[in-house]
Amino acid sequence: MKSSRSRRKSLIILLILVTVIIVGSVFYWEGTLPVDRSDKKSAIFVVKPGQGLIEITNDLEKSDLIRNRLVFYAVIKQLGIEKKVEAGDYRLSKSMDAFTIAKTMTHGTLDVWVTIIEGLRKEEIAELMDKAVDIAQIEFTKKAQEGYLFPDTYLIPRGATADSVISIMNNNFNNQFNPALKAKVVKLGLTTDQAVALASIVEREARFKQDRQPVASVLLHRLKQGIALQSDVTVQYALGYQENEKTWWKPEVTIEDTKTDSPYNTYLHPGLPPGPICNPGLAALTAVAEADPTTPYLFYLADKHGHLHYAKNAEEHQKNIDKYLQ
Repeated sequence: MKSSRSRRKSLIILLILVTVIIVGSVFYWEGTLPVDRSDKKSAIFVVKPGQGLIEITNDLEKSDLIRNRLVFYAVIKQLGIEKKVEAGDYRLSKSMDAFTIAKTMTHGTLDVWVTIIEGLRKEEIAELMDKAVDIAQIEFTKKAQEGYLFPDTYLIPRGATADSVISIMNNNFNNQFNPALKAKVVKLGLTTDQAVALASIVEREARFKQDRQPVASVLLHRLKQGIALQSDVTVQYALGYQENEKTWWKPEVTIEDTKTDSPYNTYLHPGLPPGPICNPGLAALTAVAEADPTTPYLFYLADKHGHLHYAKNAEEHQKNIDKYLQ
């Protein structure tokens, strides 16, 4: 009797398991099918930098490009490509099944995301564009104007030209450095070019955001007084590429370096350099526009942690040197 009941119980469990497997298989199979085989019209689907797989899957379902986000997530896991999905934009259609969409998103992006951080010189940006969209570094560097390649994250079309990329970045600069900021710059007695050159120095000098406006104020004060800016970052720009360190910015500027014969060396030449030394972001540009021309400070120096300390005269400055750099 027990044996018969046991067999029936085992049979029921087996039938349940088989049913679950069949239902699960059908659910999975249907979830991988195209949303609409007859709809060949394509749409651009964008994957943003840093976007996680769950968010991407949810967006695909919202865009009606997949039947089921759970199934699509399982497909990605099954194919083992969760870490191979690239940021960019893709031409997808409802006629594509889940496997095709998943594989497409690991290659064949139409555009490429490129992030330009604040404070890079145009040669560094040229290197990034060369790697991302195969634009010749020499051509980009020759055509680009230092200071006006606005730092931002850009979606660059594959096959883009140096001219088109430079135009995109220049237009972004003009949108960000708006008339309100330009009006403030004019009130300070600066032209746009002078403000950008000054902002480029601020960008490299001030490591922390709270130092940008004070640094801009000190530099503006020195300019108005006709005192040489004596900025190490302008010397770094003048020195150019450092083969040993493989960088465009020499880590430590020496006394001998400050004697470098270059119009960009603000130790030797009072006033602003002939042009910007890097491409500043909005925060540095704003710091210049909001600089305080009445600041009493004429000096600043960075301690070993990059924090700046200010002084009204040479005597106070020397005390800061003794306190923070010895």
